Amino acid sequence: MTRASLDKQPHEVASMFDDVAANYDLTNDVLSLGQARLWRKEVARAVDARPAQKILDLAAGTATSSQPFARAGAYVVPCDFSIGMLRVGKKRHPWMPFTAGDGMRLPFKDETFDAVTISFGLRNIQDTGAALSELYRVTRRGGRVVICEFSQPTWTPFRTVYTEYLMRALPPVARAVSSNPDAYVYLAESIRAWPHQAGLATLLQKAGWSDVAWRNLTGGVVALHRGVRA
Repeated sequence: MTRASLDKQPHEVASMFDDVAANYDLTNDVLSLGQARLWRKEVARAVDARPAQKILDLAAGTATSSQPFARAGAYVVPCDFSIGMLRVGKKRHPWMPFTAGDGMRLPFKDETFDAVTISFGLRNIQDTGAALSELYRVTRRGGRVVICEFSQPTWTPFRTVYTEYLMRALPPVARAVSSNPDAYVYLAESIRAWPHQAGLATLLQKAGWSDVAWRNLTGGVVALHRGVRA
């Protein structure tokens, strides 16, 4: 079993996700207390996929997050650097164009996509700024980015309870449902170390994105950031 460290070496992170691929979606539903499905619906609304649009779903894993875009008639490319996740996804959705790729060096030409999105994956890429710049590079002018990521609860008492859940309750729950519970210790640590909502917005702006804004979900447990390539 593999657990990545917070320096997020790409091979360590990829190997860790290979280990959890089989039960990944089930584990997420359990650990999020069912909220993960609601968050995916909000991502789909924000992306607003249309027929014939090209959409990149980065860190797509098994492509559960890609399905709403495909149902809307868009051409969606699920991309991930965990081969184990891609293999599980390909078995479930053999018709989808799964693509292996590193978020810091995407295997796509400039201005390929109408929209790019990443849910709960940006936090796992070693260089956040490089990933945001790569997403910018592969997005056409006028295209948009939607990022769904864990963030900081806005209500201080709830933030304290949430932090306690992450560090105390999440690991034993993960031991019951995950094939690699140590990976979820990393998950808790990486959430605590992640920038708050305004901090991520600043990183988006530095990467060139315009009209950057965010909306809190579940009291700020998750934030939905958006931007446009001018």
